[in-house]
Amino acid sequence: MSTAALLSIAYAGSAHAATYKVQKGDTLSEIASKYNTSVAQIKKLNSLKSDLIHINQTLQVSTAVKTTHASKSATYTVVKGDALIKIANRFDVTVGELKQWNKLASDMIYVGQVLKVSDGASTSFTTQTVKPAAKPSTKPAVPAKPAASTATTFYTVKSGDYLGKIAKTYNTTVANLKSLNGLKSDFIRVGDKLKVPAKTAVKPAVQPATKPVSKPVLQAPAKPAAPAIKPQATGYYLVVGGDTLGKIAVKFGTTIQDLKSQNNLTSDLIYVGQQLKVPSQAGATVTKPTQTVNKPAAEPSDSDLSQKAISIAKDLIGVPYVWGGNTPDGFDCSGFIYYVYKNSGKSLLRTSAAGYYARAYYVDKPKPGDLVFFENTYKKGISHLGIYLGNNQFIHASDYGVAISNLDNPYYKSHFESFKRFY
Repeated sequence: MSTAALLSIAYAGSAHAATYKVQKGDTLSEIASKYNTSVAQIKKLNSLKSDLIHINQTLQVSTAVKTTHASKSATYTVVKGDALIKIANRFDVTVGELKQWNKLASDMIYVGQVLKVSDGASTSFTTQTVKPAAKPSTKPAVPAKPAASTATTFYTVKSGDYLGKIAKTYNTTVANLKSLNGLKSDFIRVGDKLKVPAKTAVKPAVQPATKPVSKPVLQAPAKPAAPAIKPQATGYYLVVGGDTLGKIAVKFGTTIQDLKSQNNLTSDLIYVGQQLKVPSQAGATVTKPTQTVNKPAAEPSDSDLSQKAISIAKDLIGVPYVWGGNTPDGFDCSGFIYYVYKNSGKSLLRTSAAGYYARAYYVDKPKPGDLVFFENTYKKGISHLGIYLGNNQFIHASDYGVAISNLDNPYYKSHFESFKRFY
């Protein structure tokens, strides 16, 4: 717990920190996943300047346990980099409760601000040391027999689980899981036992294996023969207002480097009215400068793509942060964007925050589904991004996992670079 957290209470208890001895083959990422924390947190606790560790090295993997019994309301002093969502997760409450207890009209907070983090009732706050997933007890609690229409069973949370994933497995919703288990937030721990609907878990990819054999095999050879006829065919494209080499490359299914090579360009600078050689989509060379090559097959409309992307992104709230991750087992910021938009129907390459920055254009008035970029966070230049939700909020893979944050937060406000939209 941050030293900036001031609990205005009388307490008694002991404190100790969990440690782990490095074994052969260990990495910081594996240790962080095992103890349900982040690589950044372990490096901070152990004053590590790099990800290099060695066998038999003893690492601190959690902050000290401190159990306090509160008889008055608890307070917390805001430090640099804080946001309501981070403070809510730290004290196992909701953003709505923090705003209610502190009479906040928005998510805006400032460094040095003292916030109530409890409602003042007699409460116990316990910060527990995170341990590796333990085997379930040999005597699980026997649930009471539910009514026939709402039969439930129990599910034990495993590493990599989050409410959205469990809800899909048992064909229910996150809201229903929270209601069944009396949860105030999306936070769950490895080893937790959750009530779930008593239905057989949906097993994907069992039925599709039997049907696709007959149809796709017959249709597949129809189109591949066409591109081989004239692989070198080129046409001409006339640059219009708003064009960039990246936008033109995406439109004609090529790369910026190829466009520069074909047109002897030494930089990315182009101008309106300039005539560029481009791959001929129709298979025939176009000789008139005013004539453009046919556009490739259209992707989903911008509005449909944005709505689907936001829906998928929100289902992933709570997934942990993993450096280089791009699956529901863990994401970094660019891996999160890749997974969400790819599964929304957008053709996208797996690249970095700076890579997506180069594949998008600026917008003055952002819409839900647009990208929001940040600079100079952990390195110089474009270094972080998320998906804009509207009302000054965005969803992203933060150090604390996939979460919704506010652009009025001083940290994000100071590192904000721009809003952009994919070509």
